[in-house]
Amino acid sequence: MRKAACALKELSADERTRDLYERREKARRDIVSMLREQKFEIAGNLLKRNRPIDEIIEDTGLTREEVESLS
Repeated sequence: MRKAACALKELSADERTRDLYERREKARRDIVSMLREQKFEIAGNLLKRNRPIDEIIEDTGLTREEVESLS
């Protein structure tokens, strides 16, 4: 834990390194968000095709509540 704290302190001291880290994290969050949106789109399409909710959950990784909120 101390090593991680020291590494974080060093990274935050260097503006260029911190900026690069923040850009990478933003890109990662954007990709995760895009993938999540795609899962919802796929789930919606599967619901329109009257696929069983359990199958949609298995195929998309969404929760039952998330899938049911689409109907």
